[in-house]
Amino acid sequence: MEIGTVSTASMVGMGFALVVGIILPIVLLIVVWKKTGARVSTFFIGCAIFIVFALVLESFMHAAVLGLTGTVIKDNIWLYALYGGLAAALFEEVGRLVAMKFFMKDRLDMPNALMYGVGHGGIEAILILGVTSISNLMASVMINSGTLASALEVLDEATASASLEQLSVLWNSPSYMFYLGGVERILAIILQIVLSVMVFQAVKTGKKFFWFVAFVMHFVVDAVTVVTAEFLPIAAVEVLVAVMTAAAVWIAVRLTQKETASQI
Repeated sequence: MEIGTVSTASMVGMGFALVVGIILPIVLLIVVWKKTGARVSTFFIGCAIFIVFALVLESFMHAAVLGLTGTVIKDNIWLYALYGGLAAALFEEVGRLVAMKFFMKDRLDMPNALMYGVGHGGIEAILILGVTSISNLMASVMINSGTLASALEVLDEATASASLEQLSVLWNSPSYMFYLGGVERILAIILQIVLSVMVFQAVKTGKKFFWFVAFVMHFVVDAVTVVTAEFLPIAAVEVLVAVMTAAAVWIAVRLTQKETASQI
């Protein structure tokens, strides 16, 4: 396989994704802190809960369940979407519940609910998109400068071939794919903030209905995304995700306003 050239448009897209993946969470942290007075430490509670519940505990369950079921779930898009959506919703919404019940007792208010959401969604963006974008940009510079070929020469043929196959996505993918990665993360952060507000309402009011709403929102968005990605172009999937995220924001605002009005 010949080494191609990564277009300028693609590299700009990677730069955009990098800004969204790393700079945006930091900016949101500062804005929420300055504008609402929320505690900065709440951001890190959100980060920690995501890592423990979504990356560690959930991954343990995936290893067990998918290992025991073999290809039954993985090879059936409907079962995979159902399982993946339920697992993500369960672990992350239980994580939020644990955070707000046990680690945010002294700061259980709307500003800190927002800050928690920024931390939860922010660390997800940093780990999933930010780190990947840095790697993509560094590899693209090596590809375009010609140093990649020299680096591959010291590897054995099988390893070099596998590495080249992986890196080929950087020059073969349409440029808009890198921009969509950033858009997807923006939507994900918004959704994580919305879900955090819903769980905050559940803990603050003692009404489990709000937690159930967060669970259903999370499940629907994740499951629908998995299924539609199998049948629709990625751009169409992101439009659908944007619609679902907007609907989640609307529902959260309406329910929050209704709850506030009922307490007056």
